[in-house]
Amino acid sequence: MDVLAALVGQSVSPRRYSSRRSSELLLNKAVSLMKTVDDRPKLRSTVNLIAIELSKAYLHRALSCEDSDTDSIYCLANVYLAGLYYTTGQYQTAIDHCTLVTRSQDHSQCSSHVVQGELLPKTDDDFDVVLGLAVFYQHVRLAALNQQQQKQHVTVFTTELFAHYLHIKCLSVTKCQQLSDTTNSQSSTYEVQSYVKYITEMQQPLIADVLLWKLLNGFSGHKCVYKQQSGRRQYPTKRPSELNTSDLVELLQKSGVEHLTIFRQLEARDFGSVAAIVTTDFVALYAYKRGDYQQCLRLSTQNVHTLLNAVYMPRIPTFPEFIHLLDDDIVSLTALTLLVNHGCRYTDSSYVDATQLTLSLYLMTQCQLKLRHSVMSLAQTLDCIKVAHRRHAVHLTLNRLILKMIARKALTYVKTQTTSCAARWPPQYAPPRDLDF
Repeated sequence: MDVLAALVGQSVSPRRYSSRRSSELLLNKAVSLMKTVDDRPKLRSTVNLIAIELSKAYLHRALSCEDSDTDSIYCLANVYLAGLYYTTGQYQTAIDHCTLVTRSQDHSQCSSHVVQGELLPKTDDDFDVVLGLAVFYQHVRLAALNQQQQKQHVTVFTTELFAHYLHIKCLSVTKCQQLSDTTNSQSSTYEVQSYVKYITEMQQPLIADVLLWKLLNGFSGHKCVYKQQSGRRQYPTKRPSELNTSDLVELLQKSGVEHLTIFRQLEARDFGSVAAIVTTDFVALYAYKRGDYQQCLRLSTQNVHTLLNAVYMPRIPTFPEFIHLLDDDIVSLTALTLLVNHGCRYTDSSYVDATQLTLSLYLMTQCQLKLRHSVMSLAQTLDCIKVAHRRHAVHLTLNRLILKMIARKALTYVKTQTTSCAARWPPQYAPPRDLDF
């Protein structure tokens, strides 16, 4: 996790050199990562999403520490997790973390740890308005009114109040119903009532808390209401589940494909005059992995047309790191070559590399089979496979094996589909009798 944090642009201090408690150290690592998330239009970039998922991971680690239940780290970590889950659209999980805060009986230590509003990714315009008004309020006090008191940090929220706010916002997304104004006086729910009770009992609420409440009060009074499902709030019976690391793995794979695509673009820019280089081979491979066969087929078909008569083209190494992007057929075929000669990976890369043309034809054929394309379409693909097989020298072992494999699969499909009507096919599209290579 520390290595990934450094890769997305935030260096984190090693644990062994810190005298702080484990939960506080992990919380501060999460806070440092949250600061790197860009709130501009690129908010949803892969790197930013990775930073969000890593922040969740550090916060979950902080909550798993033995000292997390004995101090205010518990409430603050849950509030930040709720905010991050709200950002990524996982509203029920966000609600679960909010209720862990609001049902806590002891908030005596929470005053020393407040929610820093500028850390949370900005996905809500209303939230931005509150932060902007808080800063403007401070400017008026210090400048326009010429008050010289010490400048205070105004873009912070009380942990429990912010948990109430996020809970209501999540409900507004999942259960909001438009009702007439005449029913507004009877529409408040337990959640809104708890929010009102808590803020009215505070001796000295923060300015951002007040602004957020005023905004939410106007929102709940004129836009939507929340139907109370029961007389008591429903709390989760156990702590929300640990972080789903599959989301982080998926984002890391997506980021890897983005970097590989940039590499192809640079390669095409520098060497496109002496070789045929397509820049969407890894994009097509990733689309195939995700099951987007239409997109994969479109990109692969374009690549085949560009590369079929090329003399020079890049190769794609079958590194173990690429296994997650490949399917069982190619992985098994690569394993068979290593069984025959386990040293071929280190002696000559031509034994284990696939050209862009070979990979594109493989993806093109597999997508046609999965989408159940016409026999005519597969017969045309078989012609392209034959041309590609002749263009790959004998020493390009893996390429020739892949081409033979997909030719066999395509031929089997064609023969199966044309068994009963082979006589009606035009001569130029008659199914081949054999692979002819």
